[in-house]
Amino acid sequence: MKLDSRTTELIALGAAVGANCKACLEFHLGEARKAGVQDDEILDAVEVGKMVRRGAASQVDKVAAKLGPERAAQAGGCCR
Repeated sequence: MKLDSRTTELIALGAAVGANCKACLEFHLGEARKAGVQDDEILDAVEVGKMVRRGAASQVDKVAAKLGPERAAQAGGCCR
């Protein structure tokens, strides 16, 4: 990989937030600090991850809204 460690860890932080991965976020937070990433840069990367996560959730919510209450109940699911 040709990215430096600071850039890699900033990307990883945003991705961890976007993926809702607490363990990933904690790990990459430590790695980012070791790489010399400043707190304001970390916060920026976290904000980008939040924007990505909100965008993805919004798209899923739109599809779910089209199901309606009856169809959603019939669909079952993995979270019961």
